[in-house]
Amino acid sequence: MHFTGLSTTILLQAGAALAALVVVFYILKLKRRPIAVPFAPLWQRILRDKEATTLFSQLKRLFSLLVQLALLALMLLALGDPRPAVSKGEGRHVVVLIDASASMKAIDVEQPEVDESIPEEARRARTRLDVGKEKIREVIRGLAASDRMLVAQLDAAVTPLSTMSGEISELESAIDRVEAVDVRAQFARGLRFAVDSLQGLSSPEIVVVSDGALGEPVDGAGAVDLGDIKLSHVPVGEGNRNVAITGFSVRRYPLDKARYEVLLEVTNTSDEVADVDIELYGDGALSDIVTIRLGGAESLSRFYPSLSGANQTLEARVKLQGNAQDLLPVDDHAFALLPERRRARVQVVTKGNMYLEAALLLDEYLEVVTVSPDAYPGEGGFDVTIFDGITPPVKPQSGHLLYLNPTDDEHAPFKLGKELKTDKRYTLGFDEIDTKHPLMRNVSLGDVNIRKGWALQGEKGDKAVGKSFKGTLLLAGRRKGVKFVALGFDIRESDLPLRISWPMLLLNIINDFLEEDTSYMSSFRTGDVWSIPAPSGASKATLELPDGGTQVVPIKDGRAIFLGQHAGFYSLVVGDDPEGERSMFAANLSDPVESAIAPVAELSVGEKKAAEVSGFEIGVRRELWVYFLVAVLLVTALEWLSYHRRVTV
Repeated sequence: MHFTGLSTTILLQAGAALAALVVVFYILKLKRRPIAVPFAPLWQRILRDKEATTLFSQLKRLFSLLVQLALLALMLLALGDPRPAVSKGEGRHVVVLIDASASMKAIDVEQPEVDESIPEEARRARTRLDVGKEKIREVIRGLAASDRMLVAQLDAAVTPLSTMSGEISELESAIDRVEAVDVRAQFARGLRFAVDSLQGLSSPEIVVVSDGALGEPVDGAGAVDLGDIKLSHVPVGEGNRNVAITGFSVRRYPLDKARYEVLLEVTNTSDEVADVDIELYGDGALSDIVTIRLGGAESLSRFYPSLSGANQTLEARVKLQGNAQDLLPVDDHAFALLPERRRARVQVVTKGNMYLEAALLLDEYLEVVTVSPDAYPGEGGFDVTIFDGITPPVKPQSGHLLYLNPTDDEHAPFKLGKELKTDKRYTLGFDEIDTKHPLMRNVSLGDVNIRKGWALQGEKGDKAVGKSFKGTLLLAGRRKGVKFVALGFDIRESDLPLRISWPMLLLNIINDFLEEDTSYMSSFRTGDVWSIPAPSGASKATLELPDGGTQVVPIKDGRAIFLGQHAGFYSLVVGDDPEGERSMFAANLSDPVESAIAPVAELSVGEKKAAEVSGFEIGVRRELWVYFLVAVLLVTALEWLSYHRRVTV
């Protein structure tokens, strides 16, 4: 027997002090109440009877004292929480991994009766996770006094929510804190945590609460080996009917940034044919609705060209037609953010080039400043600087660099090779083009004729976007974070300015410099560690979450780092001012594997198959403090009865 609550020394000291105080109260002389009577002889017989019972009265007070001392002893023993010696080192040690991935939000379980008094927006459907938490509560109540358990939430990370404890209240409180998130569970990571937590403990066991769709327990370190650890599974889930948005991206048109195009992918993860309504919202307003039919396990991509009306946010929603219920609502929504239509400052250093200046007028979101070579640099900072026919030393605040017809490579980030010319045997042009490069979007250079130019020679890592048989004519690269593009000929010495490809090429180059092709920023994917662009001078920022909460995130090298676990729109606020510099971004689940919610009845790790949970029957526990408290109540009740029956008074 040992005490797991207050120590023996403290119990003895407290018991001695409190017992002495109780005894002092009982040996105090009772103060008699003065009572006036009309005729003293009438009371003499009664006084003689009282003297005869004085010894019995003292005995009654002694019994009352013993009762009070017994109550004190029982309460002190309860505070000491005595346990059998076997409970200190023996018994089972269990790690419970509760799957909190997106599929555990499925509502394919028995639903409670609807309380009409609760507003509809406040009602919450019962999920797989709710059922799993109820089942594991029964397991917790079936722990023996010698058993210990640790509860952890399993999602993109592993979060322990309790210590290795046998206290039911602590473990149930940990269960209450488990919340499902919009990510895929990292099963291997959870198992490795459990194996490490059970190292060296007696009767180790891992209990997994999940729908079973966890994937293979393999990570960068290989397959997880459980060794002699017992594996048990608490299965949840029944249905598999689900339609999900598994892809959603948007980009603006380079020549008309008021218009944009959207690519949406919808997947039917069940085996049944589904009729689906697709709704597209721009800035919260419905802009398009269409109905499609999807076969079992079929995906369909839908392209929305030339849309307009939205300035910032886009949202797509899908829902099944008729009375059919989608069992996983979390992947019925997808979010995307249109890039900010900001005005970019472009500095053109030229002696005069009508074709260049005219092409830049096509984009209303460009603020073009033209300066002569002698006046370079212009006032203020610029996003892009275009050098036409010159290669001067680059000044600070010039931004990214475009070289047209470079004639000197002394200060250029590349070298000029031999001069190339059209002659009777060969017409100079683009004989080899990287059509997948962003600069070549909607651009055709295959039939461009050039009178003369220069072969460009870059460094390792630079990209030759367009080549003739005699050398590179269009080169792209980066030096110390600054992008550059070089065109190795004077556009006026070719027929390129007479083609629509010229302004498209020029604006593609500027858009690539400004990274306004939004395919990289339409949305992040939940479950990943996000690297969010932020001012490099800041050290921290406040992230406003989709549910309205906030979280402080660190900033390092101009990037805010955050593990995103919820789909929706986020806002990053730099500094302590809530109205300070703010940037928005979106996040989506977009995971066909997680959206396939068909439960897996049998869970395996390597060759070890998970068994049903057993040996956790609800019964009498061996925590003796409970019985001491019951004894306190019983003794108190007996004293109350004896007092009212005039036995101890």
